[in-house]
Amino acid sequence: MFFRTESFKDFLRFYPIVTGIIALQLVIWLLTFISPTLQQWIILWGGNFNAAIEAGQFWRVVTSIFIHAPNSFTHVLFNSFSLVLFGPALEQMLGKAKFIFVYLFTGIIGNVFTVLLADPGYFSYGASGAVYGIIGVYIFMTLFRKDLMDPSSSQVIVIIAVIGLLMTFLRPGINIYAHLFGFIAGIALGPVILTKAQPFSPWRNRRRQRDPDEIGFDPNRWKKRRFLRGKNTHNIIWGIIIVLIVLGLLRNLSLF
Repeated sequence: MFFRTESFKDFLRFYPIVTGIIALQLVIWLLTFISPTLQQWIILWGGNFNAAIEAGQFWRVVTSIFIHAPNSFTHVLFNSFSLVLFGPALEQMLGKAKFIFVYLFTGIIGNVFTVLLADPGYFSYGASGAVYGIIGVYIFMTLFRKDLMDPSSSQVIVIIAVIGLLMTFLRPGINIYAHLFGFIAGIALGPVILTKAQPFSPWRNRRRQRDPDEIGFDPNRWKKRRFLRGKNTHNIIWGIIIVLIVLGLLRNLSLF
């Protein structure tokens, strides 16, 4: 479920919310990168600055989710890559509205607990709370809704969650509160948000866009399924894990 078989065009069509979030945060990052004036305005007025939020600027717990370090492309790249990896399956399983809710709710919870537990002068930004929230939902599936995930995907998400949480506490300068409480919020949402969820299926996307006059029988369907379930898929999944780990290790950000 974490292996993308769609073309770029199909990805945009099948997962519009994931695509929109990635596009939004990339545009905001680009604006902060190319314009010092916009960088100052966006970060100063949109960042998760605890003292400002305590003074009543509550919009910051939302806006800071979409802002990333202007001088480090790896910051926005890492979060965007995480969304490409983990977002599509959950968007299909939950539907657009519920996926947006999960993303914003877990990101906001991470920022709220940052305000409650960190010093008033603490300043942060980034989508890490929301990304860890998505992982938290998957962990709930692994533990309590095994009907929604295949064993290989469960193994992948557990490994990613363990590595991510370890890195949260081992690396300096990371917003521990956003990571930890975004993750917890995702797990807590599981019992409610997954009540009507169905397992991810790449074939469901194909059925939705099928032309009414198109012949429904695909003579190559069994070959496709064998490819997806074969050793190639297993190797690609582990390759994605390695890339994700390397990206995380190479990040030289003061805040995530």
